[in-house]
Amino acid sequence: MKPYTKLSTPLLMIGLPLLIAANLTGCESMQGVFSPPKPEGLNTRVYSANESSNTVTVMDGDSYQVLGEIDTLNYGPHDLALSRDGKQLWVTNLANGRVTVIDTESRKPVASIYTGTRAHVVALTNNNKHAWVANIADNTISIIDTTIYRILGTIPVGKGPMGIAFSRDGKFAYVSTQDKMVNVIDTTAHQVIKQIPVGPNPHFLTLGPDGRIWGTNTGSNDLYVIDPATNEIAATIEVGPAPQQIAFALKGTAGPNAYVTVTGLNKVVVVNATSPTLSIREQIDVGEGPNGIWANAVGTTIYVGHTKSNNVMVIDTGTSQVSATLPVGKKPIRVVASR
Repeated sequence: MKPYTKLSTPLLMIGLPLLIAANLTGCESMQGVFSPPKPEGLNTRVYSANESSNTVTVMDGDSYQVLGEIDTLNYGPHDLALSRDGKQLWVTNLANGRVTVIDTESRKPVASIYTGTRAHVVALTNNNKHAWVANIADNTISIIDTTIYRILGTIPVGKGPMGIAFSRDGKFAYVSTQDKMVNVIDTTAHQVIKQIPVGPNPHFLTLGPDGRIWGTNTGSNDLYVIDPATNEIAATIEVGPAPQQIAFALKGTAGPNAYVTVTGLNKVVVVNATSPTLSIREQIDVGEGPNGIWANAVGTTIYVGHTKSNNVMVIDTGTSQVSATLPVGKKPIRVVASR
């Protein structure tokens, strides 16, 4: 595999290679999946990336109200990554290859960074020091300093990078690519050290509460789980045609469970994530074109974006009933919420 390479652009500075060596691993451990209740008055903020409106919708995740929309000042917002403190929202813009950084307090963009052709997804390292962006048409990952908004370099990967997730210890990054692979990257050496065969159009990746990496084969009907200890597939399960994204939540005291948006069924499929053998607990009817999904901090509510009906449904995971339906922009492809 080709090594990590620096970009030959004015954005690079002479001192940055030392910065990269010291800080690029992002190896702080991930905090618990479910958090204690928030102090009174500190409401959950939910965001949807509206790809066909060039906006991000801001919602109150507790009172179920739409608070407003933010113009990304770019085209085709596709993916979102929220900093741990909730102060920065990173947005990829698929159509013009740029990343918008939004200050969530002022609800205004504070930076716009060109990363490459068809900037698809963005993931923040575990210590939030760097943002990794997958550029589909360039077959690269761009690495951005989240303080100075400068590109530090790029990592070549397989054809058409689609999803990014980090191991709990930050030692590995996992990048799904359109050549039916998940590329395992050593975050210290910045090199692909292994490719794991998966299914067609492997799209979304996320770190599960069990420390494993969960992903969907959107071009097929299943999801897979990677064990970071061996970097091998540990489990798979069929969930229905065109599975999209995954969130983890509880059903009463049962769980955590994996909640999977399945576009081909217009359902959220609930998978038991605690047993060695994966099994489906239930299926929840939702709107048209479910795609983005996120859980609140305590795992009792999920937020589901629908790319055809242009709304976000709020679902109580204890009852599997819809609590509210919020109108958002056109084609809400990704949903995230504050912790």
